[in-house]
Amino acid sequence: MHTNYERHGEPMKKVAILQSDYIPWKGYFDIINMVDLFIFHDDLQYTKNDWRNRNRIKTRNGLKWLTIPCGTSEKRLICQVEIADDRWQEKHWALIRENYSKSRHFNEYRVFFEDFYLGRKWNNLSELNQHLIKSISRILGNTHTVFDDSRNYKLTRSKGERVVELLLQAGATEYVSGPSAKDYLDEEYFEKNNMSLVWMDYSGYPEYTQLFPPFEHAVSILDLIFNEGENATNFMKSFQMANIEL
Repeated sequence: MHTNYERHGEPMKKVAILQSDYIPWKGYFDIINMVDLFIFHDDLQYTKNDWRNRNRIKTRNGLKWLTIPCGTSEKRLICQVEIADDRWQEKHWALIRENYSKSRHFNEYRVFFEDFYLGRKWNNLSELNQHLIKSISRILGNTHTVFDDSRNYKLTRSKGERVVELLLQAGATEYVSGPSAKDYLDEEYFEKNNMSLVWMDYSGYPEYTQLFPPFEHAVSILDLIFNEGENATNFMKSFQMANIEL
């Protein structure tokens, strides 16, 4: 069990906890960049047709889902989801290459993503997602966030209480959460445990140069990276926050 994360000699305070997603959108990476410690919460039930194994890209024919075939069983945890058929890897890369090869910065990142999709066979969904999320986070210039996995903690509770239990073990004083968690998180429970709860606001993102109009925010981070390159963070909230501690 981890309890004493430190950065530059100071105890870490800001923590986020999310299930791993497949090539998530920019808001996911904003949350990562806002915290000192990001914990993947993959020892939860797998839900089919969710962000765990799919996401969307822009194409000349509209939005296109990229879905990793994982079967339909929900009687398993996210970290237990095995990928038997690897043919999706070549198909996904072909679709990404076809629709983004004309973007201004595609060639700058082509080698990394081509190696990810074609360089090895991915057998476990959680391992795949976590590897890609960490790598993209670094591509975006985030060098301060530490990553961990909820399986490294001793957890006994469920739902909102499980989140607080995990935060207490991680030594958090502030929790950054997506707005969907308002359905089950009890803010008073955080106050009783001397933790502040910060809700991420996904509204007001600026538009950027994007192929195939009309503009769409709710697509994979790949869209922003390939279109804006090293300027991608200019269109993300966390990198523009004056009070972020790096």
